[in-house]
This record gives sequence, structure tokens and C-alpha cells, in this order.
Amino acid sequence: MAWLSYWLLRLAGWKVTSRLPDIKKYIIIVYPHTSNWDFPIGLFAAWALRMDVTFLGKHTLFVGPFGWLFRSLGGYPVKRDERKNMVSQVVELIESRERISIALAPEGTRKKTDHWKSGFYHIALEAKVPVVLAYIDARRREIGVGPTLEMSGDKELDVQRIRAFYQDKQGIRPELASEICLR
Repeated sequence: MAWLSYWLLRLAGWKVTSRLPDIKKYIIIVYPHTSNWDFPIGLFAAWALRMDVTFLGKHTLFVGPFGWLFRSLGGYPVKRDERKNMVSQVVELIESRERISIALAPEGTRKKTDHWKSGFYHIALEAKVPVVLAYIDARRREIGVGPTLEMSGDKELDVQRIRAFYQDKQGIRPELASEICLR
């Protein structure tokens, strides 16, 4: 599957430029998230990297005829309108496994917003796991994995480090890229 995914991405003009960190548990955030194409491109990249990933998705993806598909791809349903206990649930999920990588789009949507959702940050702090920065850069037609960051608890400093990494990355629909800041 890894070879086929890598080949299909290359055929579509994309290149995977990185390797995953050799750590047992982490949150991987993907930015920018501006198009429906981000999911299949990211999924093929994860397969090309031989990544066993869990992703959080809105619960409505997991009902109906395709619910089984999203679960089999590593999906974990969340109700975005019921924010209470979501961080705790994901922390419990992390603690229950020996190895886990959870992929999140911190924008929380493909639409332009003035801030990121802060769930990834709180999960990383509570579960004591690092955050790995990943990207889909449409300008370079490149999918990659950047640095692994330990969140310090100083939101301003941590966001500044994240913003510095993503400053030259451009989404498929750049006009929809959200501001990198946490409330």
C-alpha cells in the first residue's frame, strides 16, 4: 500500500518529503486545511509514510453508508457542538494505547477563520505528548512533516514557533487559510 500510495501521489504531481518521528505517541497537526482534497491527499501521504494514524472527524461522517469506511481508515468521531469532555476523551484514548498518532486540522474547518481550535494544544499538554507539524503545500505540490514540538504551556511562545514553521506553506485554496492563533 505504501508504494502504491507514493506512486499515485507522484502521478498526481505531489511529492512526500519527510519521515515520521520515531516516537510512540503524538498529536500531528496538518495545516493549511482549505479544501476537501486535503483529506485524500493526506490519507495517501500517511499510507506512503506507513503511518498508522487516528483522525478526529465530525460525528456525522461516521453514520450512514460510509461510516464503516471512515472508522476503518482510523477515524474517531467527535461531536463538535459538545466540546465538553472532548479533550478528556482524547487524552483517555491516547493513554489507552501503547502507540498512537492523532491527526488534527487545528482550523477545525475548511473555511477561513480568525483563529485555530485549541483542542490539540490542551490534549498535548494533558496527555504529555509532543505535537508534530505536518503540511500540504499546494504551491510546491509537497506533503511533509516538520519539527516535533513539546508544548511548553506558554501559549504565545508555542504559537509563535508553530507560526514560524507554517509561514511559507500555502493551501490548495490559499484564500481560505485561517489565522494561526489560539483563543
